[in-house]
Amino acid sequence: MMQHISLVTGGGGFIGSHVAQHLLTLNHKVIILDDLSGGFETNVPKGCTFVKGSITNEDLVNSIFEQYNFDYVYHLAAYAAEGLSHFIRKFNYENNLIGSINLINASVNHNVKRFIFTSSIAVYGTQELPLKESQKPQPEDPYGIAKYAVEMDLKNAYKMFGLDYTIFRPHNVYGPGQNIGDKYRNVVGIFMNQILKGESLTIFGDGLQSRAFTYIDDVAPYIASSYAFAKAKNKTFNIGSDTESTVSALATEVGKAMKATININHLDQREEVVHAYSDHTLFKKVFSPKNETLLSKGLSETAAWVQKHGARESSTFEPIEIIKNLPKSWQ
Repeated sequence: MMQHISLVTGGGGFIGSHVAQHLLTLNHKVIILDDLSGGFETNVPKGCTFVKGSITNEDLVNSIFEQYNFDYVYHLAAYAAEGLSHFIRKFNYENNLIGSINLINASVNHNVKRFIFTSSIAVYGTQELPLKESQKPQPEDPYGIAKYAVEMDLKNAYKMFGLDYTIFRPHNVYGPGQNIGDKYRNVVGIFMNQILKGESLTIFGDGLQSRAFTYIDDVAPYIASSYAFAKAKNKTFNIGSDTESTVSALATEVGKAMKATININHLDQREEVVHAYSDHTLFKKVFSPKNETLLSKGLSETAAWVQKHGARESSTFEPIEIIKNLPKSWQ
């Protein structure tokens, strides 16, 4: 049986490391490219070849593609702090858009069989719920704009050069291996880190924002195996939980999972989409997934991992490009 060779960008990060692990079980030779700006080398699964570097380094990207004859590219590298993207616009577009174009160019030039891209439901913006792939994206922040631009470029690269793609739009993914020390993204990790440090849980606004929080095992295996699904070729899929929850309700559930008494500190409302969850009919039709993980079970699994590994200090992103209207807790 011929072994496939796959590149995983962001494989030192949360979702990327899980996708890389699943690819190993599928007998892929896995090369990971990650600058470790948001991930950790300890996340890189044993058996992968690790290259430290950024997708924004065009020469490095081209040299890796020349060294390895990649069959598939799994592009998960991104700076995914959606709320912060308003204030780091140049950084956002350089990393999340231009870096992606470096990979697409190299994939075309080296005849990659399929480019699998993790986008985001941030591309939709505020629309009728649940969000469906048939709706035209209307992103409301630079992060979503960058993700949608990459989606459009992939469709153009397919039309112009025949580069096949599969696009996934996951949302609010949590689980073991996530960076709980990142104060700008992933509210589950933020809450658990605050509990470990004996702090109040911080909620922007009234906490009635709703999301569908998605356990990593309900996402990563399907992204990894998508190369083998002919019906996933040149298609876009929402992927994630069907069960929405408010941020306030999530805080209560996290407290239960961590076996902790919680206190809430409400901060000023920030600029964000208030309600966001999606329909997964198309994904289920093509992939026939197992039943999704209950929030209580997923949080328990995550809490066990978090308590074993301990708290992480939250780093402050530098440099912030725009200070105007920056939430006080991020200054």
